[in-house]
Amino acid sequence: MGLVQVATNTVTSAVASVTLTGIDSSDVYMVTMSGMKPVSDSQIYARVTTGGTADSDNEYDYANKYLKADTSFSNDVSTNNDRWTPTSTMENNYGGYAMIMYLYNFNNSSEYSFITSEEAHIQGGTSTVRGLQGGGVHTVAEANDGISFLMGSGNIEAGTFTLYRQVGS
Repeated sequence: MGLVQVATNTVTSAVASVTLTGIDSSDVYMVTMSGMKPVSDSQIYARVTTGGTADSDNEYDYANKYLKADTSFSNDVSTNNDRWTPTSTMENNYGGYAMIMYLYNFNNSSEYSFITSEEAHIQGGTSTVRGLQGGGVHTVAEANDGISFLMGSGNIEAGTFTLYRQVGS
């Protein structure tokens, strides 16, 4: 199995969102996020795109397990939301957040689009390893051509976001 780069966006100054499009086959796609830094402490949100525009309907469900090296794990779940939340709260004074997300059924107009994701970072203040692993579904049977990321509050200050298509078996 291999990866073919479809789109990439490197943020070097604050932007409200990052959109990656180019999904045009039934293959599994993968998004990587590296060196991500928010302008202010917040979570990053994700939405599917249709025709290059982020869908902000209330059709997003997700479930995540928040993994903490220094304390008990916890759950983060939501239904009928206007976005997925595939990361824990990111602190602006600690850059370098990393995430891998897999995208399924995005180009299939008769199926729901869904994701799985995993994220890791160093928690500010405690300098401990934290992470989040989970998945989500957009409960609309439509073809989606990409994914868009935005912060819960503030902007994205830095980071590289890349969309890949998986090829081969």
